[in-house]
Amino acid sequence: MEFNIKRDLFSVGIQKTLGIVEKKTTIPILSNLLLRAGPNRVTIMATDREIGLVADYEAEVLQEGEITLSARKLHEMVREIQGETIHVIKNERDVVILTCNKAVYRVPGIPADDYPVVADQDDIPFYKVKGAILKELIRKTAFAMSTDEMRKTLCGVLLETEKSGETFCIRMVATDGHRLSMMKMDTGEKDFMTMERSVIIPRKGLMEIRRLAEDEPGDVFLGIRQGMCIIKTDHTLLKVSLVDGDYPDYRRVIPTEKGVMLEIEKNKLLHTLRRMSVISSDRYNGVILTLAPDKIILNSNNPDVGEANDEIDVVYTGEGKSVGYNVTYLADAVDVIDEERITFEVGEGMKPGIVRAVGNDNYFCIVMPLKL
Repeated sequence: MEFNIKRDLFSVGIQKTLGIVEKKTTIPILSNLLLRAGPNRVTIMATDREIGLVADYEAEVLQEGEITLSARKLHEMVREIQGETIHVIKNERDVVILTCNKAVYRVPGIPADDYPVVADQDDIPFYKVKGAILKELIRKTAFAMSTDEMRKTLCGVLLETEKSGETFCIRMVATDGHRLSMMKMDTGEKDFMTMERSVIIPRKGLMEIRRLAEDEPGDVFLGIRQGMCIIKTDHTLLKVSLVDGDYPDYRRVIPTEKGVMLEIEKNKLLHTLRRMSVISSDRYNGVILTLAPDKIILNSNNPDVGEANDEIDVVYTGEGKSVGYNVTYLADAVDVIDEERITFEVGEGMKPGIVRAVGNDNYFCIVMPLKL
């Protein structure tokens, strides 16, 4: 195997594998990426058996072949090399020599024979969607995913599609049992994926999809079949194994009774919540909101740290009432909103609060109250 490749291209391809390869594994080859030199192209592959990535780039291939190398070490080497083009050659002892200007690295590789197969799914239909749409859907929901590995179906986001008028919408939902975030966006496409049932994309796979969408804000191609979600771009194919299980019926959590509706300036509320969160700790991260005429009084009292008080002016003429929330959950829900003003619906009794953007019904976040 021998090829010349532009350093910047090589670096981008290797970087894409870093979130996938296993840092700690009993199977050493899963810490490696696979380099395959073919006709005028170099293909870079990575997998942890649940997620697979294939990226190919233009290169001057002098001799075809393949080898696996440590993804992290290769990334560090290419990052530090100065020059436009890197020369890569594998000798008969599976040692790979990287040369750029006067810098030379010799790296022992592992033969590619035992590397798991990361193949394209030719029989899966793909549908066009903007990478920016996927990025926005994930940004507005991922923060609400559970981190409890015992609740596997909640450690990911629900993905479903539906027809809305002439075009199709994509909806993502995430919950950890204490809060629920939902976002939907119009794809603008009349021909799109019709799903018999919703699917669950796991946390790690979702983060890789987000990285890919950030790199490709234009059109990407989405396909789902046989427990697999696949995203394709011009140079990259990403395969993510879906979570096998049933997601809770999130519609049952959405309150049917209207609570007290407050309209607040987004940044004013966000900064106030962050001031309250200074007092929070692992043991206590609550904030008490007291509604009074024309204002909300916020109080956070942590015996281990201290006490914080603040207030926000709002239009409110109802009777006084107090409700407690996890301050981090509220701040997360508000932070992802782009609009300047939000509505905060305070539920009656132990009913949840709902954060929405003014003039945008595509996003909401439900937050369960704390017992005072």
